[in-house]
Amino acid sequence: MSDFELLRPLWLLLLPFLAVLMLVIGRRPARLGGWDMALDPHLKAALQALGRVDAGRRGFAALAPLLAAGLIFAALSGPAVERRDAAAYRNLDGVVFVLDASESLDDGGKRLALQTAGRVGVAALQSRPAALVVYAGDAYVATDMTADTRQLGQTLSLVDGETVPDKGSRPERGLSLAATILAESGTLAGDVILLTDGAGIGPDAMQAAAEITGQGARLSVVVPGDIAAAETLASTGGGEVFRTPETQALASFLQEDARDRLERQDYPLLFRMDLGRYLLLLALIPVLLMFRRAAL
Repeated sequence: MSDFELLRPLWLLLLPFLAVLMLVIGRRPARLGGWDMALDPHLKAALQALGRVDAGRRGFAALAPLLAAGLIFAALSGPAVERRDAAAYRNLDGVVFVLDASESLDDGGKRLALQTAGRVGVAALQSRPAALVVYAGDAYVATDMTADTRQLGQTLSLVDGETVPDKGSRPERGLSLAATILAESGTLAGDVILLTDGAGIGPDAMQAAAEITGQGARLSVVVPGDIAAAETLASTGGGEVFRTPETQALASFLQEDARDRLERQDYPLLFRMDLGRYLLLLALIPVLLMFRRAAL
């Protein structure tokens, strides 16, 4: 089975010791704990006839405790298969798009290029939820965290230079608002995608990027061209820089990397079904046999 794996394989290191112990016990003759050497032979025979003395466990009954232990160790190793509904668990890895709505983007078609890149990114999210923040001199939530990414993409397309009444370019306001959205939505590992022409990126934006990484998320930047400040900001945020023509690279980044990142952050059970519980049920069979009592 190609999707089978062990979540905690080190537990299997105990199985060879159990195998050696089984071999030793299997070859050892059954004795009455040394009592057969102390009892008078006639008394021993009489007690056995009355059914008061167990002559000692042999075969499977003697090995039942070790068999149960072996099944328990196998269960603890975490045999698992991939969940068919794994995609539904991606809502733990949301995305916040932070779109620059300042008037400076109206020059040279920058706004259209950034919006096109943003729509491609939104279309690549599949089941990952997303939110949209717009900013200029201040920042506002245009769309809160939602799984309706089609509506979010339409909203992103409608943003223009008049959407935000506050003039200026304060990307740190948008980034701080994105960090708040991620925290309030309970996101375990998210992405913040800043779509900007690079204006206003300074120390405050770097501090906001550090806040985002402190929450276990990443900050990536989409810009129209080569902007040194954007490189520094993405480096601080643990993400990447994408130029507006690099829409396919942005889509791949959002679509393929999210699941691997959750698995690296010790959330493999979000994508795997641990079958160890069923092995524990099997271990009960030899355990119950240990409690058998001979009929009087």
